[in-house]
Amino acid sequence: MRLKLAILEHDQNYLNRIISVFNAKYSDKLEIYSFTDLEMAKVALTESKIDVLVMNNSFDIDISSLPQNCAFAYLVDSVDINHLNGQKAIGKYQKIDLIYKEILNIYSEKAGSVIDIKSEGGCAKTYLFCSPNGGVGTSSMAAASALHFAAKGEKTLYLNLEKLGSSDLFFTGEGQFDMSDIIFALKSKNVNLLMKLESCIKYDRRGVCFFSQPKIALDMVELSQDDIVKLLSELKRSRLYSRIIIDMDFTLDVGGLTISDQVDKIIWIGDGSEISNDKIQKAYTAISIMEQDRSLTITKKLHLIYNKFSNKTGKTVGEIGIKSIGGAPRYDHASTQQVVENLSKMEMLSKLMNQ
Repeated sequence: MRLKLAILEHDQNYLNRIISVFNAKYSDKLEIYSFTDLEMAKVALTESKIDVLVMNNSFDIDISSLPQNCAFAYLVDSVDINHLNGQKAIGKYQKIDLIYKEILNIYSEKAGSVIDIKSEGGCAKTYLFCSPNGGVGTSSMAAASALHFAAKGEKTLYLNLEKLGSSDLFFTGEGQFDMSDIIFALKSKNVNLLMKLESCIKYDRRGVCFFSQPKIALDMVELSQDDIVKLLSELKRSRLYSRIIIDMDFTLDVGGLTISDQVDKIIWIGDGSEISNDKIQKAYTAISIMEQDRSLTITKKLHLIYNKFSNKTGKTVGEIGIKSIGGAPRYDHASTQQVVENLSKMEMLSKLMNQ
């Protein structure tokens, strides 16, 4: 189903340009109606059952008179104006992709769960990166895997669910929405979640899709186990991605185990140190006991990658039932981006795609 978008604007040249670009990029998702006359636009709102009205703020209209199911936003000159007269506002002079996302975001909050987004392709494979160890580069390896998959032509989403996540250290993309908007949508019963997710996604130039971390880390505390399960279900149902890389804090609580049970592969990171190996062994033993008690399937999905590994001081864990993918050296005096780029080029990561 295509959204019916009405644009009310005095400037006919602007209308022609934006309609031309919308039709070129989003003809399968938008049906465009354009007007320079307010009265004609009012008639079309009802007769054509317009879903979204975007109107130049110089027009005068009674918002309460709009059809109940019609979402609304002002079209304004400055991208710094997010609200006007108590209504949402969209900057007219910005990239068409960003305007499209804002339109989706506005409609998602009006449409509830009525509209579904469908795309071609199979259900995404999910990879959960977590580790019983701290400081071994779990997030860096997760981000590197996302880059590796994207370089192989996979439609890849990097999803950071850590309480103190760092998505924006690894990836950059345009857009004003972040994980806080996703969390709000998960808690709301009146938001079309699939449409909201599409409106909030950002695109890194190297091919990885991601959500920005929230501006306030405390927002992530509100993300419950049920929220995460719902989020993963909707992302897979959207069929927008072939691979989803989940970066999440390690936990042995019921919520963490439930999420681990639902993914395709689980990747732990260790550095080969005595402390790291000891924690991995203890975590494996604990999960083995808990999965039997709760009829879960977790240990069979476990894979181990050694990061920051030293041949002089490091040792492998040994035969405890976890598949070993390989190892990566420590990159001293390298920035976060340089480390991730170097890791992403390691062919051992292809084993995750193929095993």
